[in-house]
Amino acid sequence: MKKLLIPTLVVLCFGCDKEETKTGTSSDEALNALSEYVIVNKVFQDIGNNNGDAVLSAESSASDSQAKSVEATALEADITITPFDLITFPKTIMLDFKTGVLGPDGITRKGKISIVSTDWYREPGSIHTATFTDYYHNEYKVEGTHVVENLGPDSDGNLEYSVAITDGKITAQNGTVIEYKENSTRTWIAGSETPLYIWDDEYLWNGSQNGTSSTDLDYSLTTDEPLHFVLLPRSIQSGILDVDVADIKDIKINFSTSTITILGKVYPFTK
Repeated sequence: MKKLLIPTLVVLCFGCDKEETKTGTSSDEALNALSEYVIVNKVFQDIGNNNGDAVLSAESSASDSQAKSVEATALEADITITPFDLITFPKTIMLDFKTGVLGPDGITRKGKISIVSTDWYREPGSIHTATFTDYYHNEYKVEGTHVVENLGPDSDGNLEYSVAITDGKITAQNGTVIEYKENSTRTWIAGSETPLYIWDDEYLWNGSQNGTSSTDLDYSLTTDEPLHFVLLPRSIQSGILDVDVADIKDIKINFSTSTITILGKVYPFTK
């Protein structure tokens, strides 16, 4: 669950049919809004990954009485914990990418993310609130509040987490702004036995995301059926996503059948 995968939205199958829709919004305009959504979604999903890793790494380090410093995350950020012990909460976990760190995934991150945790990541009821100080994901400046709450195990014993992103904002180098919100539940269905090894993680995502593109087009995405994410190889195995972009309504992305339905037309896509 700590490692979140992003729908690459090969939905950009809008390119299959460039004709103007029968609505007031052209397919090109919708494509641009969805393209921006992919960017902002990737950024905030990545932040969720980083934050989960940071809290887990902080716990591992704080539990080692011989530790001189916090274990480095896979992203090689400097981490500080205040207070640096196992039992005092709330505590602040600071990720500092300084003037820029190129991660193994090819993304350069710089600036700071501050996480205030009420307990450790795997503890039911724990809440982890992240804010940003001059934080950049590649060339995109990130703002907003990212809150993750451990809801405890579901009926199958898998940990569930709620995610709320408020006032999410991504600013590109050219000054364009994309706004973003999310309310979702993520269920960690595989990989929890190896919390510091990300590559065997799988999860179910259920919820909604919405925002406004740089050209003031509103978009929203909700799950008709939960999306099943696998980290390695990166893919969405199944699930159905319902998408609205401005006045183009009810776009269906079906990851189970690898099809997208737009204005009643069905197109295949490759996962």
